[in-house]
Amino acid sequence: MDIKIAFLQITPGKNLDENFSIGKKACIEAKEKGADIALFPEMWSDGYDLPQDHNALNRLAIGKECAFLKGFRALASELRMAIGITFLEKHDPKPLNSVIFVDRTGREILHYSKVHTCAFDLERVLDGGDDFYTADLAFGRGTVKIGSMICFDREFPESARILMLKGAELILAPNACPMEINRLSALRARAYENMVAVATCNYPAGYPDCNGRSTLFDGVPWQVEGVRDMCVFEAPETPGVYVAALDLDRLRTHRSNDIMGDKYRRPDKYDILSDDDVCGVIGGEFVHW
Repeated sequence: MDIKIAFLQITPGKNLDENFSIGKKACIEAKEKGADIALFPEMWSDGYDLPQDHNALNRLAIGKECAFLKGFRALASELRMAIGITFLEKHDPKPLNSVIFVDRTGREILHYSKVHTCAFDLERVLDGGDDFYTADLAFGRGTVKIGSMICFDREFPESARILMLKGAELILAPNACPMEINRLSALRARAYENMVAVATCNYPAGYPDCNGRSTLFDGVPWQVEGVRDMCVFEAPETPGVYVAALDLDRLRTHRSNDIMGDKYRRPDKYDILSDDDVCGVIGGEFVHW
């Protein structure tokens, strides 16, 4: 059994209405190509536009019950296809970088806000989410446990690790940055160490600071003949609606038989990971932070 994932590697318009229209057209194309779920790049509602002025930012932020999100819920039901729609979410005191997943009936099953915001850059004007979540996604031929992380979340092993511990088989990751060897390697590592599939959707080349190259790492590094490449799909840099299949049977067999994931962890030895008064070495000097 497989699940077909559509990567909506598309260029946004100039406002919310245009982005709904462009997004709807892409979802229809995804369905025509046989997709079970369509995934948008990061913060599709405003094309990852982050004014640093508080008033301008809040004018772009939208609530969960706005017409934009209701439109995609209705579209999911009409197409009988799940959708992961990303948006700048209204929130007090500062907006959130969020994604909502609706199933093929239009029912919301998962709502996640980016935990590791890029607070060193434009996302300093945002609040961060407070947890990682999983949900069962029924897609017609079966069910898969999904979770999400957004862009910079991938650089923290804890993001995917928590999702794996909560049962995730497939991590759906909206993105808005250049995908080069190091970021792609981080995605590969998250898939390998957790025995999960990771699907990342980026904006295409030509959109500022982005270069396409949406990917699917299926989380299965071995086969009977030996080592295999877990990257089963990589989009070109150009805009498009790209569909790739994840073999869930292969992934589940691997998860049952291999040694990674939660099999041999020693959480009793990891106290330092939750210690706020951690010590370390920076520049040759022992410091607290």
